[in-house]
Amino acid sequence: MHPVIAPLWRRALAELLGTGLLVTVVVGSGIMAERLSPADVGLQLLENSFATALGLAVLILLLAPVSGAHFNPVVTLADIALGARPAPGAPDALARIAAQLLGAVGGALLANAMFGVASAFSAEARADAGAVLAEVVATAGLVLLVFGLVRAGHGAVVIAPAVGAYIGAAYWFTASTSFANPAVTVGRMFSDTFAGIAPASAPWFIGAQVLGGAVGAALVLLLFPRKA
Repeated sequence: MHPVIAPLWRRALAELLGTGLLVTVVVGSGIMAERLSPADVGLQLLENSFATALGLAVLILLLAPVSGAHFNPVVTLADIALGARPAPGAPDALARIAAQLLGAVGGALLANAMFGVASAFSAEARADAGAVLAEVVATAGLVLLVFGLVRAGHGAVVIAPAVGAYIGAAYWFTASTSFANPAVTVGRMFSDTFAGIAPASAPWFIGAQVLGGAVGAALVLLLFPRKA
């Protein structure tokens, strides 16, 4: 997921917009699912995961030519660590990650406002052992998928639907419903709804995501040692 050369401000703006809209999709579809299917949690998850998979694929296709469409601090750090392109350096990485975090919070607040939900910290405790392990697995799989496809020579037209499909599936095969993204985790703290996460649970998820990113990067190096 590598961008064409664009000014730093434009790359940061694309990351802010993309991460913000991603969280808006996640939180907004979660609120809508709660309202449409109040008595059926399984159907709520289906509605939430389906909207997220489609929304993520669209955002990657739209913004990959500008910033590479990371929308995720772990993906940004893995991009640097794997050396798939000339190292962007600290200013680029810091600008991207700051934009991702700011966008994620803004996206949650936007979703709350659209649905008339008061913005407040979530009370949804999620950090049991199984969910934390699931975040390691989900994030490792995401990093392996993205950079495996990149090293195999695929572009955004393949990567976007593949990532959307993976996240949509991971909602179901992981105990955590696959946050797999520190910025999204931070953003989801600000919505006390179906898609939220309690602030006390967030550090556990973020630590697991960073560990999963390292595992995923190691698997990329083992399985795809040469870049296409």
